[in-house]
Formats: sequence, structure tokens, C-alpha cells
Amino acid sequence: MDQIRYPVLTEKTIRLLEKNQYSFDVDLGADKKEVKKWLETFFGVKIIGINSHRLPRKERRVGTMRGYITRHKRVIIRLGLDSSIPLFSNK
Repeated sequence: MDQIRYPVLTEKTIRLLEKNQYSFDVDLGADKKEVKKWLETFFGVKIIGINSHRLPRKERRVGTMRGYITRHKRVIIRLGLDSSIPLFSNK
């Protein structure tokens, strides 16, 4: 479960929540079958479909030093109509 980093909340992903689709950032080496198994066991939901893509590299500069940020993969999962994932705690 350490390979799933965090849920992604942008304007697009908030629109996808209305269609019962959730977006997560995962490690670059994780494949769809692993991610599906992890999310189904952790949240106890039934996943209908998974789409994934690698985000482009981004360069960062600090003074004269240049480097790249750590890359990751973004997955968008689609759940059944009767399932949902609580992204925020109610506390």
C-alpha cells in the first residue's frame, strides 16, 4: 500500500467525482492489476475500470543547480454506482 501516494484533487478530478471516478498518484513501477488489488482491499469497493498515464517530467531550479522532480503515475479508477471512497474524514 506504500506505492499509492495520495488522492489527486484538481478541477478535473472534482468533476470526475460526480461520475464516480477517483484519481490517485502511484509509484511509476506499479501496474494496473496491483493498484486495483490494493484499492479494492483497502477501501472495500468494486472497481469497474482503471486508466493510467505517466505525467511529464518537470524541471526545477535552485540557483544554478538544475534537476527533475520525482516522477509518478496517475490512475483514474471507475467504481460501480453503489460504491464510493471517502476522501475526507468527517472529524
